[in-house]
Amino acid sequence: KMSSGAADLRHRKKPNCTESDKMAPEDRNKENSKLGRLPKYLLIQRFAKLFFGCLAAVTSGMMYAVYLSTYHERKFWFSSRQELEREITFQGDSAIYYSFYKELLKAPSFERGVYELTHNNNTISLKTINAVQQMTLYPELIASILYQASGSEEVIEPVYFYIGIVFGLQGIYVTALFVTSWVMSGTWLAGMLTVAWFIINRTDTTRIDYSIPSRENWALPYFACQVAALTGYLKKNLNCSAEKFCYLLVSASTYTFMMMWEYSHYLLFVQAVSLFLLDSFALAQTEKVHEVYKIYLSSLFLGYLLQFENSALLVSPLLSLVAALMLSKCLQMNMRKGTFISRLLKIMYIYLVLTVTVTLNFLLKMFVPHKENEHLLKFIEVKLGLNTTKNFTMNWLLCQESLQTPSQDFFLRLTQSSLLPFYILVLTICLFSVTQVIFRRICGEPLKETVKLEDGRIGERPEIVYHVIHTILLGCLAMCLEGMKYLWTPYVCMLAAFGVCSPELWMTLFKWLRLKAVHPVLLALILSMAVPTIIGFSLWKEFFPRIMTELSELQEFYDPDTVELMTWIKRQAPVTAVFAGSPQLMGVIKLCTGWMVSSLPLYNDDDLLKRNENIYQIYSKRSAEDIYKILTSYKANFLVIEDSICNEVAPVRGCSVKDLLDIANGHVVCEEGDSYAYSKYGRFCHEIKMNYSPYVNYFTRVYWNRSYFVYRINTVISFQS
Repeated sequence: KMSSGAADLRHRKKPNCTESDKMAPEDRNKENSKLGRLPKYLLIQRFAKLFFGCLAAVTSGMMYAVYLSTYHERKFWFSSRQELEREITFQGDSAIYYSFYKELLKAPSFERGVYELTHNNNTISLKTINAVQQMTLYPELIASILYQASGSEEVIEPVYFYIGIVFGLQGIYVTALFVTSWVMSGTWLAGMLTVAWFIINRTDTTRIDYSIPSRENWALPYFACQVAALTGYLKKNLNCSAEKFCYLLVSASTYTFMMMWEYSHYLLFVQAVSLFLLDSFALAQTEKVHEVYKIYLSSLFLGYLLQFENSALLVSPLLSLVAALMLSKCLQMNMRKGTFISRLLKIMYIYLVLTVTVTLNFLLKMFVPHKENEHLLKFIEVKLGLNTTKNFTMNWLLCQESLQTPSQDFFLRLTQSSLLPFYILVLTICLFSVTQVIFRRICGEPLKETVKLEDGRIGERPEIVYHVIHTILLGCLAMCLEGMKYLWTPYVCMLAAFGVCSPELWMTLFKWLRLKAVHPVLLALILSMAVPTIIGFSLWKEFFPRIMTELSELQEFYDPDTVELMTWIKRQAPVTAVFAGSPQLMGVIKLCTGWMVSSLPLYNDDDLLKRNENIYQIYSKRSAEDIYKILTSYKANFLVIEDSICNEVAPVRGCSVKDLLDIANGHVVCEEGDSYAYSKYGRFCHEIKMNYSPYVNYFTRVYWNRSYFVYRINTVISFQS
């Protein structure tokens, strides 16, 4: 019966840790003597396999970190640049993160630096913020501690130390994916193939090229370590020491991941759903799954305390789901008793957990004061077509490339590297095998204690089932938002590499085909070596020359106009000046000059979002007086107009800043199926350059070059024509 089999499985708590203790003395002696008679070459073989596998994993990670460092140097000529030119390479929110790292190093003491960040009033005008909490600056805190404690001031420049840590974490990321694929397949050949696919598809596996200090580049390596440890933890017949090690690694990496990225609890929620489905079909030990739930709870609790009582964690869907699962643990055990009724109740159990989760989350949001981003919920509504809006911020987010559906080029790139076809093959086989196992469980057939190669039942391995569910959920998100591909594609590389290198997967396929001409076990072993070898050679032949060419070519990133602007600000602008302009440029100004700004490229604060929208009005069709009132309300002294925004032509019609502002301000008129912008005022960013009244009454041009126009906002207004 399914219920009795499930009960047997679930009451077997940590059997490998206690099995040897429960043996009778004579049985233990027999077992020891049997172990003593094992040939030494088997022990040496296992040790050699482990040693060379670990060596390959660490080497892969180190080589990838060196590759990133070399590519970065070739792209930006970093070593030959002055400090200002190096800092300009940090764009948008990346500039803000690195600027706070600089402030920490300049502080007289670490404690004083942390205090200034938590009570920061010299970044955004008229606003005091807790930058550590609001911008999740724990990576910068750690980097500054390591830089000062290691005595690196005399050895390496701060910027090299900072990006070196990020590149090192990317090496750990790759190593963790290597280990995950190795643990699942049993061969480190799968890890090598994982790394190869990851690097070849680097455009779709990581954002490290575009934004080095971004929070996901700091956080995702820890999540990869957590997934690797969780994979080992879910395995059957795991010895006690390995199980404890995996448990501790899951605990440490989960908590660290949560501290590094403000959106980490959403990704952990997806993982928790995967574990919930795995447990609901009785495909894993309940005790292990619930131990992971406890890790989530403890991480949320510690995160809440150390993130200055971050209420977003209390109203997170992760907490609601885990709480619902823990509350229903007793019901779960009772429901699995019986026969036909228990099978019906199982479906109701899943419905019950989901209902309790939604209810708890609704109640928590009612009674817990929180500043969770309401615009995220509105964005989802508009994205799903449930609502429409003229709001500038919402439409601007919808126009971002990372929030669009994936392009055909994305799938074409994955297909050209042979990743997508093999992923679909592996996923299909695993999914059908898992479906078979679930059907057998419903029919009352218990799971096998040990799955042998000749059984061809890859779907009975809990770690495989977890990864199948997890990659499907992440894939669904990636099909909706292109930015989610950076979470999904690395695990596509891992799962595809595991599959083609796993004899069990080929054996499962041959069991279905009922091969008789060739021994299926032998053929599975041959294919698990031959297929990845052929793939590896083809990838080497086609992509290795491209990678070497990429590293050998000297690219040039130089922005003289921005360098000139920053130099002028540092030399000519008063120290107390406040600058206004696009949030992306304000982040660079803050980093390169240290001057106060009126807005920042941050999207987790409603007040900052409103500020950004108001200051973006400098590119709308509004009067000089309106713009002057907006800017002076934020105590701005200087205004920076960017030609690239003022003359922007968006690749998607209606997605330029100008078009979005016209829609939000009601300046779009539709006639005969066509639309155009109309207002009694000209576009401010164009009109102000004409130097006529009333613009010259409010603003005085003090600097310009090919890309930027800087105006002083007059404190005394002259209305002379």
